[in-house]
Amino acid sequence: MGRNDRKRRTPLATKAVAASAALALGGGGLLWANFYASAHESNSSAQNQTKAAAAQVATISCPDVGQQLTNVPAKARNGVAVELANLDKQITEAYTRLASTRQAQTNDASFVQNAIVGPLKEKRAATIDRIRIDVQRVGGSVNAAALAQLAACTTQNVNNTTAGGQNNNGGQNNNGGQNNGNTATPSAGASASAPAGNGGQAANGPVAADFVDITKVAPNVLAKPRKSGQASTGTFTTRCGVNANKNHNTDNVIVAPGVTNGAHHLHDYVGNQKVNAFATNDSMLAAPSSCQNQSDLSSYYWPVVRIQDGTQEFDQNADGGGKEGNVGKILTPVQAQIKYVGSPASKVVAMPQFLRIITGDAKTTTNGLANANAHWSCTGFENKVQLTTQYPICPQGSNVVRTFAFQSCWDGVNADSANHRTHVAFADPASGVCGNGFKAIPQLTMRLVYKITPPTVQNGVVKNAFAVDGFPEQLHKPSTDHDDFISVTKNGLAAKIANCVNTGKQCQ
Repeated sequence: MGRNDRKRRTPLATKAVAASAALALGGGGLLWANFYASAHESNSSAQNQTKAAAAQVATISCPDVGQQLTNVPAKARNGVAVELANLDKQITEAYTRLASTRQAQTNDASFVQNAIVGPLKEKRAATIDRIRIDVQRVGGSVNAAALAQLAACTTQNVNNTTAGGQNNNGGQNNNGGQNNGNTATPSAGASASAPAGNGGQAANGPVAADFVDITKVAPNVLAKPRKSGQASTGTFTTRCGVNANKNHNTDNVIVAPGVTNGAHHLHDYVGNQKVNAFATNDSMLAAPSSCQNQSDLSSYYWPVVRIQDGTQEFDQNADGGGKEGNVGKILTPVQAQIKYVGSPASKVVAMPQFLRIITGDAKTTTNGLANANAHWSCTGFENKVQLTTQYPICPQGSNVVRTFAFQSCWDGVNADSANHRTHVAFADPASGVCGNGFKAIPQLTMRLVYKITPPTVQNGVVKNAFAVDGFPEQLHKPSTDHDDFISVTKNGLAAKIANCVNTGKQCQ
């Protein structure tokens, strides 16, 4: 499908073990990728050995069903999306119960399995079966036995929740990874351990091991691919602000259309100003935009960053906010640069109207780093160090930077796909070439800058911590950072962007 097959190398302790879930399919059925269960997930027998071990359970890890669904019939997609959102809600509720029953876990080594993980499996099994019914009702086919295998969840303890630990090529694997010529590795000092407890203002992260002094990290940014004679060298910058007007919600219309609080965390929105769970292509075309170029109605949205300083934000008691562990002062970026760039290997074609792209993975604690595309750095260090599995502690006078480079290869047909990944792909990291019939499109890049007082780590505890919003069971890991985009343009803007990039101009 045009995906980069270059595999990451990881320490043995953090390698994923593949459990095959390939299904024989009929027309319009479900096409399954391999399901990866994290090798560092603890098993129930180990958890139940002692009361002390039970008390150390940090989070719940469930198979990400949505990522396995790569070809759901169009007529079933809305129903399936609702059920996938139900699965997320069930995990959130189970994690909340896990976090609120620590004493019971200490007193009873079987409590987590009997009172939380077991009932969660039953709920998931019923929901997953409804997905099967939704697909089969419209003529699709699915291997019910393989689908049912995704119901069971496991737990992770406090010493194995760093989302797979280090990786050596910056999230470059299959559909994941940043391929903008700045592919980088996480910190060489990334730790696979964490102090007892989950840390953070809401007791679900981040922990001290999630931070690193960037001045102590060896340079890890790789060279850009060499440009060919057919390279598209122009750029197009769109100025859409930093969300100073605080346009927020906890929906995600791409992955959970029609579902309120489908993201379970808060997003900043710039560009299109009328995007929520119920937005449609037509409503986005009629909406105002925060972009200076009013022909750019695209939606650019990302999880907010918060300082965990005890601030009671407006969503302290709301779904997606404090009720789900997303707490502290919401930061507005001091700069948000949105730029489209070209391909080092070829000319590009215009993005199709309503193209949807998600880059990165909000569930790396569950899924591992295969699709991670988090890149954290500091001003003055961006060309030297990019971090995936740790947040940077920047030196005085330097600001925190989040960068994203979206997938730049398109299948030429689909504006979206069932798992929101297989219709786009990253180019080959060495050559910049799109594979298997995919076409190069202008690559969306984003750079968000935040003014943050540097955190400190004392006696294994981080003070003045900052963290990206996320699903509560993902423990606010840096690798869960992600970015979302819906291309909506008028007055021929998509073609103008492609032409600018192809002719080597610097446009805005």
